Amino acid sequence: MPTVLITGGHGGIGLEACRNLASRYGANLVLAGRSMERMEPAVRDLQTAYEVGVNALEMDTSSLPSVRSATAKCRAMLDSGEIDPLQAIICNAGVRGPLSYSVDGFEQTFATNCLGHFLLVELLIDRVADHGRVVFTVSGTHDPDTMDGRMVGKAAEPDAVALAHNGKNGGEPLPDGVRYSTSKLCMVLYAYELDRRLRRSGSSIASIAFDPGSTPGTGFLRGMPGPVRWLNDTPFMNWVLKRVGVTMGSV
Repeated sequence: MPTVLITGGHGGIGLEACRNLASRYGANLVLAGRSMERMEPAVRDLQTAYEVGVNALEMDTSSLPSVRSATAKCRAMLDSGEIDPLQAIICNAGVRGPLSYSVDGFEQTFATNCLGHFLLVELLIDRVADHGRVVFTVSGTHDPDTMDGRMVGKAAEPDAVALAHNGKNGGEPLPDGVRYSTSKLCMVLYAYELDRRLRRSGSSIASIAFDPGSTPGTGFLRGMPGPVRWLNDTPFMNWVLKRVGVTMGSV
């Protein structure tokens, strides 16, 4: 059976994607995340409910050494036959929160949402099967002509070096919404460029950027203050956001 590797597959949109992939297509799954302890319940539940192969892979997408270590382990699992060939990589994990820096010294939002997933795909794209897929969970919040963009913040210039070092050396940091929307814009740009390069090489692999809209109840705002997280998940706030024209989705 095909195998799908998904970051952040143990909760929210990622877990619902795993359920659909297992129930509809019988896909085996590799859940990649920072905490093995947090992934274990999802692994057990998916194995029990759908009788598919499910593995947990420790990977922190904000840490480039962690991504390198995890992809090396994934390649070893593929080589040994422990997991079947990769049919897809789903780059789903993401954060938005206060300014902080990764273990590599890069701005945390950009490192988690963009740099780690870029490295993950570059290190494993040669192991994706023919007619496979690389899917990026992105966002339309970079577009200032939409309510999504006006609510979150127009994206800054997609300069990777500047974004990775944003707020350092006394520089004025970008607001959290702008850092988030810009990181997601960079992933949209990467998805398009990856698709061009795959087409040019004659590959049958598809590169897809997917915008689920604002999706309550996923724990996405876990880095934000408690009142913000609570308000975001209330039916009243969902109603307000729909009324003002924000793109809304559900798991």
